[in-house]
Amino acid sequence: MWTPENRPRYNRDKLCYPSDLTDDEWSHVEPLIPPAKRGGRKRSVEPREIVNGIMYVLSTGCQWRYVPKDLPPKSTLFSYFDLWNWDGTLDRIRHALYAKCREAMDREASPTACVIDSQSVKSVEKGGQHRSKRL
Repeated sequence: MWTPENRPRYNRDKLCYPSDLTDDEWSHVEPLIPPAKRGGRKRSVEPREIVNGIMYVLSTGCQWRYVPKDLPPKSTLFSYFDLWNWDGTLDRIRHALYAKCREAMDREASPTACVIDSQSVKSVEKGGQHRSKRL
């Protein structure tokens, strides 16, 4: 809730972009980022900057080629985005943050109920049973 006491907690004025992670947010995400592979060249880009770049693209909806020059190169960002999407890292981050948000609201980590309304599930239209008999 936006209260005078709570507002400074969500202030993003000191960040380069509003989509950048704060130190507190990064502390939740950092353990979920896989370490660099052994052997080969060392990472030349910090994982936090990669996450900030991916968050910029996802939050603004801009094309990869329009990523600002002060973020990592678009090819690096897309490569990590593609890799993390393929190996499930993005799903693990989303699930961990989702569970933490639910627990912060004093709820179970995974929902135990669901709501189905007439807009979600369409009933059989008139003549539906007759058609199913032909199959």
